[in-house]
Amino acid sequence: MDNEALKEVFIELHEKIVQDVTPYSVIDALLSKKIISTDDYDDLLQAQGAKDRCRKLLSRLYRSSHPQAFIELRLALVNEYAWIVKEIDEKLTSLTVLQKQPHQEHSTRGQFLLLLPVIAGIL
Repeated sequence: MDNEALKEVFIELHEKIVQDVTPYSVIDALLSKKIISTDDYDDLLQAQGAKDRCRKLLSRLYRSSHPQAFIELRLALVNEYAWIVKEIDEKLTSLTVLQKQPHQEHSTRGQFLLLLPVIAGIL
């Protein structure tokens, strides 16, 4: 599983995740895997409300250089948020399939168009 591809999927699903996830157990799991620091943990617990806490967590992870941040985030969601993980996996599969498709050239009135896959909602 590719951490960068997962990051793109999490960005795409950001609003849904913020609305649906109460991140206490997720924060605990990420601390135990050393994805977030104890300072991050303390700061996240100070956030007012679940949505703000979830936004802060995602924001930190988007900036994280940890090579497995989003892989571990996905794993932390599996038990309590199976429906979100299912959607993440479906989007990840779609993204992977799109990235593997060869680029195709088509002629339109003598002009060549390069068709690129639409990735992460661009276009």
